[in-house]
Amino acid sequence: MAAEAKGANQDLSGIGTQASPADWAPPAPSGEENCECQSGMYPRASRRAVLTGAGMAFAGAALAAGMKKKARAEAPPGSLEFPVPDDPSKVPGYREDGGGYGVRSQFETEVRTEIPSGVVTWTPLDRGSGIITPSGLHYERHHNGIPVIDPSKHILIVHGMVGQPMKYSVDDLRRFPSISRTMFLERSGNSASQRFKASGHNIARMHGLTSTSEWTGVPLSTILRQVGLKDGAAWVLAESADGAVMTRSVPLDKCMGDAFIGYAQNGEAIRPENGYPMRIMLPGWEGNISIKWLRRLEVSDVPFQTREETSKYSDLLTTTGKARQFSFMMEAKSLITFPTGDHKLPGPGFYEITGIAWTGRGKIKRVEVSVDGGKTWNLASLQEPVLSMAHTRFRFPWVWDGQPAIIESRTTDETGYIQPRKSVLTDYRGAAQTYHHNGIQSWEIQADGSVKNVHIG
Repeated sequence: MAAEAKGANQDLSGIGTQASPADWAPPAPSGEENCECQSGMYPRASRRAVLTGAGMAFAGAALAAGMKKKARAEAPPGSLEFPVPDDPSKVPGYREDGGGYGVRSQFETEVRTEIPSGVVTWTPLDRGSGIITPSGLHYERHHNGIPVIDPSKHILIVHGMVGQPMKYSVDDLRRFPSISRTMFLERSGNSASQRFKASGHNIARMHGLTSTSEWTGVPLSTILRQVGLKDGAAWVLAESADGAVMTRSVPLDKCMGDAFIGYAQNGEAIRPENGYPMRIMLPGWEGNISIKWLRRLEVSDVPFQTREETSKYSDLLTTTGKARQFSFMMEAKSLITFPTGDHKLPGPGFYEITGIAWTGRGKIKRVEVSVDGGKTWNLASLQEPVLSMAHTRFRFPWVWDGQPAIIESRTTDETGYIQPRKSVLTDYRGAAQTYHHNGIQSWEIQADGSVKNVHIG
């Protein structure tokens, strides 16, 4: 077996193409002034190109909006409209008519919630079952639109402090031994609107920037071992092919650990809005650093101090006047997803309180539920599977007596970390903190059964 494994490793040497400096050299200067913010990335597009692209994006968005309105008039997104018989057993059913790609029932209406600017869409957490988020409902965040990338022309370049720079096509990556991992992603700004007060009642808009999918790809360590790392290598720059040229510095230890380059999501190619045709996947860490539309990896001995890890995605601590940089991990968090704001219980009786919990530190150890605003806590049951760095479904049986009640959940992960109250986070970080909010969420059930978001420090 050892000899067989050695032979398999030797076969990997034939994958990919040797790269030269011309492959990663920035384009020739256009005559416009370059700013220091371009360090670690290709030069940004010219103002003319940006304005032209913005105009095209606006026109495209207007056209898409018109198409959406027409489609929704006929059936919910992702479905087809059919006549509804009084008795379906008395008439023949329809034949599959999705053009070879399955569609959902015309009676299912779950969609992502989109903000007016269109740069963020939230997952409808209260409509989910189990732990897997359908690809079409996975949250999405972009910084300059969703790029259209032809996978047959897309190339990933790996260079810097390596023995042999290489470039890989999508087909090259698929030739490597692959892995599949069910894991959550969460935007670090998720839940930030709730840090000081109860803002809104819709759980998607409050907390919907997290989702769990099964992702498939090639371990990043496989690629880095093939190119060879030079002494002193400590960081890897991941760069996107999107219009924002999103870039983040990743510690080499993470890259050689559980990081991988994903090209499939929930059994099919990654959706365009989630990084098609490839993205870097960093389990347990803030979503922004899992760079989508990946086109370049540069190995270095120091972090690149890019825009997205200095002016953005760093944690200002007003209590000390300092900032936390490279605060990658998403801490333990739980949410009750039923009942939540915008729900209304029909009357007293039995209900199953349910929700999800997750942590970037590993597995969820337990979830507790309170029905009296945190005065007492009761152990909830965890639904299998309980996976590392993935959403975990919890359930708690409850008989509502019809009186006003405040329900909450808190989780503890396998390291012993306990989800805190919001006031604990504010006391430590101060008022300016906008990232990494995992405070306990409270829902108030009123006497008429309506549910609203309340803030309990």
